[in-house]
Amino acid sequence: MTSQWTAQRVRSTFLDYFKSKEHTFVPSSSVIPYEDPTLLFANAGMNQYKPLFLGTVAPGSPFAGLKRAANSQKCIRAGGKHNDLEDVGRDSYHHTFFEMLGNWSFGDYFKKEAIQMAWELLTNVYALKADQLYVSYFGGSPERNMEPDLEAKQLWLDIGVPEDHIVVGSYKDNFWEMGDQGPCGPCSEIHYDRIGGGRNVRDLVNMDDPDVLEIWNLVFIQFNREADGTLRPLPAKHIDTGMGFERLVSALQDKRSNYDTDVFAPLFTKIQELTGRRAYEGKFGAEDADGIDTAYRVVADHVRTLTFALADGGVPNNDGRGYVLRRILRRGARYVRKYFDVPIGTFFSSLAPTLIDQVGDMFPELAKNQADIFEILNEEEDSFARTLDRGEKLFEQYAARARQQNLTKLDGKDVWRLYDTFGFPVDLTRLMAEEAGLTIDENEFEAARLASKEASKGTKFVSGEALLKLDVHLLSELQNSQVPTTDDDAKYGKGNVTATVLKVVDSTGFVSEVSSGQTGLLLDKTNFYAESGGQEYDAGKILIDGEAEFDVQNVQSYGGYVLHTGYLKYGSIKTGSQVVVGYDVTRRASLQNNHTGTHVLNFGLREVLGDGIDQKGSLVAEDKLRFDFSHKQGVSLPELDKVEKLCSKYIKDNQTVYYKDVSLEKARAICGVRAVFGETYPDPVRVVSIGVPVDELVSDPDNKKWHEYSIEFCGGTHVGKTGEIRELVIVEESGIAKGIRRIVAVTGSAAHDVQRVAQTFSQRLDELEAAIDAIPVAEAEAQAKKLGVELKPLSVSVISKAALTERFNKLQKQITEKVKAQQKAQAKKVVDAIAKYFEQNPDAKFAVLKVEGNPKALTEGFNYAKKNDKTVYLLSVDGDKVAHGCFIADKSASAPEIGQAVSEVVGGRAGGKGQSIQGSGTETSKVDEAIKVVTEKLTALGL
Repeated sequence: MTSQWTAQRVRSTFLDYFKSKEHTFVPSSSVIPYEDPTLLFANAGMNQYKPLFLGTVAPGSPFAGLKRAANSQKCIRAGGKHNDLEDVGRDSYHHTFFEMLGNWSFGDYFKKEAIQMAWELLTNVYALKADQLYVSYFGGSPERNMEPDLEAKQLWLDIGVPEDHIVVGSYKDNFWEMGDQGPCGPCSEIHYDRIGGGRNVRDLVNMDDPDVLEIWNLVFIQFNREADGTLRPLPAKHIDTGMGFERLVSALQDKRSNYDTDVFAPLFTKIQELTGRRAYEGKFGAEDADGIDTAYRVVADHVRTLTFALADGGVPNNDGRGYVLRRILRRGARYVRKYFDVPIGTFFSSLAPTLIDQVGDMFPELAKNQADIFEILNEEEDSFARTLDRGEKLFEQYAARARQQNLTKLDGKDVWRLYDTFGFPVDLTRLMAEEAGLTIDENEFEAARLASKEASKGTKFVSGEALLKLDVHLLSELQNSQVPTTDDDAKYGKGNVTATVLKVVDSTGFVSEVSSGQTGLLLDKTNFYAESGGQEYDAGKILIDGEAEFDVQNVQSYGGYVLHTGYLKYGSIKTGSQVVVGYDVTRRASLQNNHTGTHVLNFGLREVLGDGIDQKGSLVAEDKLRFDFSHKQGVSLPELDKVEKLCSKYIKDNQTVYYKDVSLEKARAICGVRAVFGETYPDPVRVVSIGVPVDELVSDPDNKKWHEYSIEFCGGTHVGKTGEIRELVIVEESGIAKGIRRIVAVTGSAAHDVQRVAQTFSQRLDELEAAIDAIPVAEAEAQAKKLGVELKPLSVSVISKAALTERFNKLQKQITEKVKAQQKAQAKKVVDAIAKYFEQNPDAKFAVLKVEGNPKALTEGFNYAKKNDKTVYLLSVDGDKVAHGCFIADKSASAPEIGQAVSEVVGGRAGGKGQSIQGSGTETSKVDEAIKVVTEKLTALGL
C-alpha cells in the first residue's frame, strides 16, 4: 500500500472522486486571509465559503450559483484560538501547516449523500479496512436543550457500520459553530485505528491516542444560532467536510506517524544533506535522547508553514500574524543550530526548494514567488543569527542564577528582556527553560511586559524627531576637549559592533551617567546610519548585556559626531561604558530597498524623459521613497508605465550594486554619472554603480556605454543586488512647484501589498460587472457608490489606479443608464396607472393610488395630474421607505394638511405648500391604513 498510495496520488484521487460526483474544483484560498480580519490564518477549508453559508455571496461573485465544491485547502494553526505550535515535533500528528481535503454542498445534497460518499471513498476507493474505521455522531446536550442527531446514527447503520463502531459524541467534539451566532450544526467524525488487528478501540476515540486519530469530519450545517441562543432550522442546509491530508496519507501508507510518509521524507533527506547528521529514525520523547528526531520534525513542519505563508504575501514582523511567522522561523532556526549544530542564516531558503518541487504542481504560487520567499527567509534568519549567541548566553546567566537561588522558575522580567531585546519569542524561551529543567513565571512576565509598555509612554519622540541635539556650545566643548569624531565606517556592513561611550547627553547637557529619560549617546564608533542625503536614520538598540538596554530612535550627525538619541529601557549607561551596537535590520532592509530603488527610478526617468531631468530632492523612508525632479509637464500614464517597466527589468535582472570612494575629479569625469545640482560633495566621493564595477568606470571614464547604467554620487546604504528590492511600484505622480514634479513609490513587501489591494479591488469590480443585470438597480447603485468612495483614496500603482478608475467610470455610466431607464419605466407605469384609473372611473373627483416607483417616478405622476387638472394622492413602498405625495386640483384645499395626516400614519414627514407636497415615511406596513385616511380626508373636503 505504501508504494501504491503516494501523497500526490492520495490528493489527486480525492479530487478526481469528487469531480466524478459533479463537484467543482476550487483552488485553495490564500493562507493569509486578507479579507477576514477575524482570522490570523486560514485554518479550515470552509473559511473562503463563509459568504455562501451566511447567504451574503454577491450575485457576480465566482461563488454565485456554486452548489458543490472540493479542494485541498492550505491551513495554518499557530497562534490565536487554534494553536498547535508547541505540540509540533513532540507527537506524530500535529503540524502548524497542513492540507485539508474537503467537499462541500451549498443547499444541494445533505447528510445521506455526504455519509455515503465519505464511506465509499474511504472503503472502496482508498480500500481502508472498514473494521479499522469508527464514526461518531452528536449525542445531544440536555443542558442546552439540544436533541441527539439520531438521523446521522441511522444513516451510518444503513450503510453497514456496526453499532460497536459508532460512538456517541459530545457537544465539544460533535457540534460545529461558526461563531456565537450564525450557521451551525452537528457533525460526524471518522476515526482510524492505525493498528487494527481484530481489536475494538471505540473507547480510545477522541482520547488523544496517537494510533486512533480523527481523519475526516462531516459537518451538517442545518441550524442558525439566533441572537438569543436558540437554534432555528436553516431554509437551505449545507455540507462542510474536512479531512487531514497528512493523516490520510499515513493511514494509506500504513505508517504510525504522519512524519514517516513521503509528505516529509524528501524534506528529511534534504535536512540530512544540509547538516550531515544522522538519518531520521522516528523516535519520540525519552527515546529521542539527542533530540535530533524532534528537530527533524520541527524544522520540516516550520519550513512548510513559512514557505506557504510567505508565498501568499505574509511577512514576518512584530505584529499579529507577522509575529507568529517570526516566532516560527526563530524557533526553527534555533533547532537547526542547537540540534544539528550548523550555522544559520540561509538554512530555510536552502530547504524550501525541496518543498516547492514536491507540491509546486498543486500550489503553483510557491514557484511563482520563490525569489521573494528565499529573500525574506534569509533576511529573517540572518537577523536572528546575529542575536542568538548573545541571547543564549544571557539565558544561561538567568538560568544559572535561578539554580543558585534554588528556584524552578525564571524571573519574568528576564524572560521579557530576552523577548524585547533579542527577539526571543516567549514560547522559545519556554522551550529553552524546559530543556534546562525550569519553567518561566508567566505572571511576572506579563507584569514586566505591561510595566515596559507603561514606561515607554511619553518617552518616544514624536514622529521620530531628535529632541536632543548637539548645539554649537556642545560641539565647541567636544572640539576643545579633543573628543574624536565618530568612526561610522561600519554603517555599510552587517552585524553588530562593540563600542565605547564617549559622552552622555541629557536635557541639561553632558552628564557622566544616565538611567532614565530621553538621552543621547556619543560613541567612538557605530554601525548606525545617521540621517543624510535624503535617507532617514537607523533605529535599533545599544546594549550592555544583562545590565542595560538603550532604545535608539533617531541618529543624527553634527560635524562628524554621530548622536544616538532615545531612552533607556532598563539599567544605566555612563561615560566609558562598553556597549554592543546593533541597528534594526528590518528597518535597514526597507531603507536599503528604497534607496537603491530611488537610483533605479532616477535611471528609469532619465531613459524615458531624457537627460534634461535633474534631481531636486529625495526622501528615503522605511515605508516609501520620494523623488523630486525638474520637468515642465506632468509625466503621462504611458511614460509612467515605461518607467515602471524599465525599473522592474533592472530589478529582475538582479544587477550587483557596486560602491567605492573615488577622487571627486575622477568621479565627475565618468560618462553618465548623476549628481544633484548645487550639492557640495566630499573629496573623495562615494560612487554607487548598479551593474558595473566602479573600477571599470574610473579606468575608462569616457566610455559612452556607462550611460546605460545607474551611476550616482551617494553616501547612503544600498542592497547587494537589485533583486533584493523585488518590486517597485509608482503610487503617486504630482507637481509640487512650477517645473518640479514628484514621484512616490514603494518597494518590496509594500509594493506587493499595493498590488494585492489593486487586484482585490479589481475582483470587486468584476463581481459587480457580472451581477449588474442580476441584482436590483438600487443595490447596484449602492454598491457602486461604496466602491467609488473607496477608490478615491486607494493607495495603489498610478497605472492600476487609472485602469481601475476607467473601469469604474464605465460601470458607473452603465448603472446610471439603467437607473434612468428604470426611472423612466417607473414614471410611465405611474402615469399609466393614473390615466387608467380616471379612464375606468370617469366620474371620480380624485384618485388615491398605491403604485410602484421611487420619489422621482411619483413626481412625474404629479406633473401629469397637474397638466390634466386631476387630484391625485400617490403612495409607494420604496425599499424600506414609504414615498408619498399629492397634487390637489382645487386651490382652496391644503395639500400640507393632508400630507401631515399621512405622515402621522407612516412616520417621517412631508414638505411642500399650496397644491403639492411630497413626503417620506418608515412604516411600510401601514400604507393601506394611510390610503384609507387620505380617502376619508379628500371625501370630507368634497373634492
